[in-house]
Amino acid sequence: MQNALALLLGDLQIAVAILIGAGALGTAIGFGILGGRFLEGAARQPEMIPQLQVKMFIVAGLLDAVTMIGVGIALYMLFANPFIALIK
Repeated sequence: MQNALALLLGDLQIAVAILIGAGALGTAIGFGILGGRFLEGAARQPEMIPQLQVKMFIVAGLLDAVTMIGVGIALYMLFANPFIALIK
């Protein structure tokens, strides 16, 4: 019983670390691609910069929101794990 709980908590900590790390990595890659495409679009059509900038900030907010949802789920599973009650 104690061994199963220790195994669950150890695996859970690894899963949380992977989830938060993957979210951060995905967001960093997304922001890099977003910024690059914004600069390409601005260089091709300078008169479209205000419209492109608004769209860029909307997508940046969505990128951050997805990461924050992943962090929220990870912290929920770390501190209020419903599976611990099944083992005890």
